[in-house]
Amino acid sequence: MLRSLTRRHWTLIILAIIILLFFIFVLPVSIPLLTAFITALFLNPLIRMIEKRFRLNRKISVIIVYLAFLVLLSFIGTYAVTNIIKQLVDLAENAPDYILQVNKLLLQWSGELERVMEDLPNEFVQEVNNSINSSVDSITDILRTHLRVERLASIVAVIPNYIVSFIVYLIALFLFMLELPILKAKFYHNFTEHTAEKIQFMSARLKYVFVGFLKAQFLVSLIVLTVTLLGLFIIIPEYAVIMATIIWLIDLIPIIGSIAILGPWSLYMFISGNIFMGTQLALLALILLAIRRTVEPKVMGQQIGLSPLATLIAMYIGLQLIGILGFILGPIVVIAFNSAKEAGIIKWHVKL
Repeated sequence: MLRSLTRRHWTLIILAIIILLFFIFVLPVSIPLLTAFITALFLNPLIRMIEKRFRLNRKISVIIVYLAFLVLLSFIGTYAVTNIIKQLVDLAENAPDYILQVNKLLLQWSGELERVMEDLPNEFVQEVNNSINSSVDSITDILRTHLRVERLASIVAVIPNYIVSFIVYLIALFLFMLELPILKAKFYHNFTEHTAEKIQFMSARLKYVFVGFLKAQFLVSLIVLTVTLLGLFIIIPEYAVIMATIIWLIDLIPIIGSIAILGPWSLYMFISGNIFMGTQLALLALILLAIRRTVEPKVMGQQIGLSPLATLIAMYIGLQLIGILGFILGPIVVIAFNSAKEAGIIKWHVKL
């Protein structure tokens, strides 16, 4: 069978192996560069529009768009970071109160449980009490370890690494914006005219679907973030920004969703006696769940042309294989395969 493979086949196999190794080893450590490239692709239509409308050369158009992007990013980033840090510090300072509330609640459960089980054997009651006390100690240790200012200081200590990555992202973004036409020309120069036409068709299709996928995710996540932020400003305004940000980030992960935060939070409010706030959080969780289940499949199907089931499977497998990056890359791989079939690059005709 190997003898039937031509030089072209071997070239494609080696290229596929190189791409696979790149995705496994290089891509996870190249997130700032990849993000810069994707951002440059998003901003490129705006650059070309400015070039055509105002008859400017690409360098000036890139500088205008880049500066506008920096101003917008600085405005949003300053507001978000300032509020998140303030609310994190407030949360850490109030941690002792939360610890006391949890201890009081669990001890109250223990007393009520003793009254219910007073007719049961003493050994059984003692074992249950030991389990409750152990749970109290474990929860207290967790809260004391994670919810304190010193712990936040250690988290802040890694910020310089993120600053370096962010600076690399900004520099790479500017260079990608300048050199996108050159990179595109060099890429197609490596192929014959016939192959280049197929790849152009595939890349055009992939670009359309990829942009549609990101647009769909952005639109849905923006709706989720807006609804969450408005809801929490009504429910608990002092922690609205930080909790809305956490819920929004968790909601981006398929299968889990915002219910992973709002569900336990609502249950805790019910148990602690705050029925009104627990009901509000439960209603917010149901609203976000309804948005995800009704808006996302429709938007995703319209934008990328994949069924909700295929999208979910691709996201989940990608997430399990390479983490959060696979959440994005999973559907892209499926789309790339379908686009290659449509372009005739991959010929897949299997009948049993």
